[in-house]
Amino acid sequence: MTSPRHTTPAGLLLTPGAGADRDHHTLLAVERALGALEPPVPTRRVDFPYRTAGRKMPDRPPAAVAHLRAEAEDLAGELGTTTDRLLLGGRSYGGRMCSMAVADGLPAAGLVLLSYPLHPPGRPDRLRVEHLPQVDVPVLFVSGDRDPFGTPAELAEHAAAIPGPVTRITLPGAHDVKGQDDDVAAAVADWVRTL
Repeated sequence: MTSPRHTTPAGLLLTPGAGADRDHHTLLAVERALGALEPPVPTRRVDFPYRTAGRKMPDRPPAAVAHLRAEAEDLAGELGTTTDRLLLGGRSYGGRMCSMAVADGLPAAGLVLLSYPLHPPGRPDRLRVEHLPQVDVPVLFVSGDRDPFGTPAELAEHAAAIPGPVTRITLPGAHDVKGQDDDVAAAVADWVRTL
């Protein structure tokens, strides 16, 4: 389902990478930046079930996608809207699961993918991109120029499979884009203003 264009998103559902929780500093910076917009875009940071259960191994995609669908529906209900007015996104694993949820049919206004993991480090043959042709919403990628999970050239090549409009921002740094939380958050806020 294609989302409506040129409407301010009603909110953002934001998820962490596999080794972090909902209080990751980059997610907090994005929440602050979107809260400062006019009008503000409310953000809900959520953990995945494995994290709340105290497990280290991330949830398999079907469980993560089901969780994201439930969280998006809950946030939409709280905001008095539908999920197609929400942005979904997160860092690394979290962003990948959000993109899989949208590819699986969860209506959304767009995707915010921070440090998207195209493949495991050193394994460019193990791509995680099969679902990207089903992502028909605006997508923002913000990644480091030395990210071992995918180079800027690899990201450009595989993001071309996305039928929705794609924006790619490359910042100096590796997968964690260390010390650049404000730049990541500003890139997200600037992109949200264009929707």
